[in-house]
Amino acid sequence: MESEAQISVDTIKGSQFWPASTLYVVATPIGNLSDITARAVQVLQAVDLIAAEDTRHSSGLMKHLAVETPMIACHDHNEAAACKSVLERLAAGQCVALISDAGTPLISDPGYKIVKSAREQGYRVAPIPGACAVISALSAAGLPTDRFAFEGFLPAKSQARQKRLEQLVESSCTLVFYEAPHRIVATLQAMAEAFGEQRKAVFARELTKRYETIVDGTLIDLAHQVAADRNQQRGEMVILVSGVVSLEEDRSNEEQEADRVLRILLAELPAKQASMLAVQLTGLKKNYLYKRAIVLSSEAE
Repeated sequence: MESEAQISVDTIKGSQFWPASTLYVVATPIGNLSDITARAVQVLQAVDLIAAEDTRHSSGLMKHLAVETPMIACHDHNEAAACKSVLERLAAGQCVALISDAGTPLISDPGYKIVKSAREQGYRVAPIPGACAVISALSAAGLPTDRFAFEGFLPAKSQARQKRLEQLVESSCTLVFYEAPHRIVATLQAMAEAFGEQRKAVFARELTKRYETIVDGTLIDLAHQVAADRNQQRGEMVILVSGVVSLEEDRSNEEQEADRVLRILLAELPAKQASMLAVQLTGLKKNYLYKRAIVLSSEAE
């Protein structure tokens, strides 16, 4: 017999396919309620049960969306019991939605045991995509996104945190972390110590909310900036750190920067004077800069 979820949604949205005994992993807003997707609302209204990280927290969102579906709690302290309840519902042909307090479930949130168990027992698990702080931060950070690693929250204790950071020092991909407000200053300082003070990074805070902040700079600059402003120590936070740069890439970046500086100087000065000033600005060798100045001057003629 078809569940009420399948019947109701198939009737309203005939173009969608909603099989029974399906676990829907539903992303919810990370701040701005308008970020909920139409499909997510349809699922939440149609399923037989919602497994929420915190029913009290999610009740406000459900009221806003006019969702009256029953909810059960599913968090780190009761995930085994919640998993049993969800599997029983799926076995009865019902559909269940899994949500976290904000964003995409399982991304530093509960739900892994439920999804794993549902798949192991042959039930369909369907993602309902939407907001995710990791992806949102990456999309606006201006750091390489072709390869990245999400590291979640670092250990709370300083020694364990430092050890974990040291394991990541040679990573060439962009690193993404979550952090709690009361640890943000210590973490940025620890990152500057482990990765080097001049490593490029981005600090993203309160994404999609009124006081959204996305700041880029070196790790040491960000550490000082956040430490000096108590307002920057509040809310939900994402830290993105650029990967280690190879010697070849680093040299290429230096040469590109040297050309940029020389072009500015050559607009006002002859090649010899421009190259002498460029030595002070870039730290590169005088002979190299003079040769580049001659080349760039001839190209401009």
